[in-house]
Amino acid sequence: MTDYNRGDVVLVGFVFTEETAVRRRPALIVSSDAYHQGRQEAIIVAITSNVDRLLVGDHLIGDWQGAGLLYPSVATGIIRTIKHDMIARKLGAIPLADMEAIDNRLRISLGLR
Repeated sequence: MTDYNRGDVVLVGFVFTEETAVRRRPALIVSSDAYHQGRQEAIIVAITSNVDRLLVGDHLIGDWQGAGLLYPSVATGIIRTIKHDMIARKLGAIPLADMEAIDNRLRISLGLR
C-alpha cells in the first residue's frame, strides 16, 4: 500500500452495518506501514460530519480543512478493515496534533491504557 499512509484521509466505499448499501465516505487510515506490508488491506476509522454527538473513541478534528475535509468533522471510534481497492482516492492528511488525540482515543476505546 505505497500510495497511502497512516494519517491519510481517504474516500472509501463504506458498507453500512445493515449491509443494505454502499456509500463513499471519508475515513482515516490508522494502520501502520508495517501492517500494510504484505497485506491487501488497511485499518481505518470512519469520519462523520455529525459533530453534535461525541461518543467514546470520537475526536472532533480541529483542523478539518487542513485534513482535506469539506465540513467540520469527527474521527469516530468506528474501526474497520478494508481492502486496498475500496479506497477511491486520498483527500488529505490529518495534522499531527489531531492524530495524537485520535491515537489517545483509540487507546481508550481498545483498553490499551
